[in-house]
Amino acid sequence: MDIISQLQGQVNTIASLTFNTFGTLQRDSPPVRLSPNYPEPPANPTEDAADFAQQPKLMGAALVKAAKQFDALVAALPLADGGEEGQLKRIAELQAENDAVGLELQRQLEAAEKELREVRELFGQSVENCLNLKKPD
Repeated sequence: MDIISQLQGQVNTIASLTFNTFGTLQRDSPPVRLSPNYPEPPANPTEDAADFAQQPKLMGAALVKAAKQFDALVAALPLADGGEEGQLKRIAELQAENDAVGLELQRQLEAAEKELREVRELFGQSVENCLNLKKPD
């Protein structure tokens, strides 16, 4: 798998971990009283209070680990050769190559169209010859 695909996969992993972390925290967090004018909210029945206290730490650790893996992948990216000038030179070379290939394809297209016209003309002549050979009823 190439480095870009690995980076995309790692970004997806980070997004998934973040989504699940926020969802879990929203779902499992205890209710909070918004104002003294409101009654005390009912307690959330949690099966494992100790497990709930550990969840944010575990999820945070997983996020940090994923971020470090992402940083390692970014560090493994190859550096651009020659800086901006080298990149511009490479772009110009690729553009010239693209133009040359485009001209060649255009020539081939014109030759194919010419050949198609010739084939159609010959086909028309052969059909006409066949029709002329047919006896009238």
